[in-house]
Amino acid sequence: MATLKLELLNLIYGGQGTPSTHAVRDVDLVVGDGEFCVFLGPSGCGKTSTLRMIAGLETPTSGVVRLDGRVINDLYPGERDIAMVFQSYALYPHLTVRGHLELPLKAQRVPKVERERRVNEIADLLQIADLLEARPRQLSGGQAQRTAIGRALIRQPRLFLLDEPLTNLDARLRLETRAALKRLQNELSITTIYVTHDQEEALSLADTIVVMNDGRVQQVATPHELYGHPVNRFVAGFIGTPPMNFVAATIHPSANGQVDESSLALVTTGFILPLSAQGTAASDVRGRSGLVPGAALTLGVRPEDLIVGPLAGGDGPRGRVVVVEPQGDERIISVALTGGDAAQTVWKVRAPKRGPGVNVAVGDAVGLTVRPRGLRLFDKETEERVL
Repeated sequence: MATLKLELLNLIYGGQGTPSTHAVRDVDLVVGDGEFCVFLGPSGCGKTSTLRMIAGLETPTSGVVRLDGRVINDLYPGERDIAMVFQSYALYPHLTVRGHLELPLKAQRVPKVERERRVNEIADLLQIADLLEARPRQLSGGQAQRTAIGRALIRQPRLFLLDEPLTNLDARLRLETRAALKRLQNELSITTIYVTHDQEEALSLADTIVVMNDGRVQQVATPHELYGHPVNRFVAGFIGTPPMNFVAATIHPSANGQVDESSLALVTTGFILPLSAQGTAASDVRGRSGLVPGAALTLGVRPEDLIVGPLAGGDGPRGRVVVVEPQGDERIISVALTGGDAAQTVWKVRAPKRGPGVNVAVGDAVGLTVRPRGLRLFDKETEERVL
């Protein structure tokens, strides 16, 4: 077990006459002892490059990597006491599962009796004890990946790194292997960093999630905090399935140019939302940077914070149903908004199988209601969250 600290870590590929790519930008991060930390972001955001610098497979352009306070920038990968599992299983076809698990222990000259004990222990934890004499061609994808994970963990490293290890598995095997991995990490309490672009994996596995984009850390938070309190539009739009709905909006000014109880409303070109009706008081807005009359904002609402109902009077959101997607005990309803620029926008609504919206069909004209406290507001220019 170990504590990892990254200090202003940068990585630039290329240069010296060739085009350069700034893959990782000023990453500052602390991963606590025994923590399960997930690097999450789209392809090309810098998460794997950061992992490779921690492992020693890439040399940082600048910055420091510390493991338990010791700078390890100049240590070879084999000297860092770090285990890593890649997307590829990388199993040797001539070795049995037992042979793969024993391989790192033989390299460490671990006595035979101790090797046998540790092989049996890790095989039981990963539920592959009945496969110890099998070779890779006899294994399913999930069994092969668990063998690769076991081969890395049996060394008892201080730090465990996983680079999208479940990508090649089908949906069912991913669920099974994910559960086994989480249980294993809880039992062994090994400090773990897991790279993925799959938010479902991140939200279900992580103690802490590091969201990255364009080489920068956007937010570091628990899954609950990340979902409920995104710091900017990118995080809000990246986390959640379906993603958050957005539309341009402004704060409606009162007659005297001030924001007060009588005029607290968000105005778009297609609809008006009184903030007081959403459980947002004037005190929530007054004095906040970026929330002034006429300020250019982006309004965000998660699909589960919208209710589909019959078209009624008023200035609220409205539109026409264009797609209905059954999802087991719920449905995802796509509504093309009507009115002004909003007419180019499609909002997703997560609706229960029973209740409001149950009889909605493609082509229906509907009204949308935002649940209290369901609004998120972002500065249109900086994309930082302001409410």
